Amino acid sequence: MSNEDNGPASEGRPTFMAVEPQLFVSNIEASCDYYADKLGFSVAFLYGDPPYYGQVYRDGVQLNLRQVDRLPLDPAFRSVEEDALSATILVEDVAALAAEYQASGATFHQQLRTEEWGTSTIIVSDPDGNLIAFAG
Repeated sequence: MSNEDNGPASEGRPTFMAVEPQLFVSNIEASCDYYADKLGFSVAFLYGDPPYYGQVYRDGVQLNLRQVDRLPLDPAFRSVEEDALSATILVEDVAALAAEYQASGATFHQQLRTEEWGTSTIIVSDPDGNLIAFAG
């Protein structure tokens, strides 16, 4: 695979603007509270009566949350597949974020470490087991 396929938008191709992962959750309100209280996101909106869909954001990052009756992954999946991430978010200072998340009581799947390729990472888990990596 060549990087030449990813040339400038001026070549007439549509430009990708952002990505918004959709995470499946069992309780939309509890999940929004976790992302706000523990991970420092703000709730952009909740949709439905009762709510079943929402979005949280922090800086330039948005995560969409969708409440479902049955989570799509087998509960044993994450115990078999190491670090099966739902999303990765790039940040400027992972160490500072790790300290912030420790102080807030966020649930860590992986504490701060430097990967073999030189990137610093942490991985947190939300109440439904969605793993979010923060890397920089």
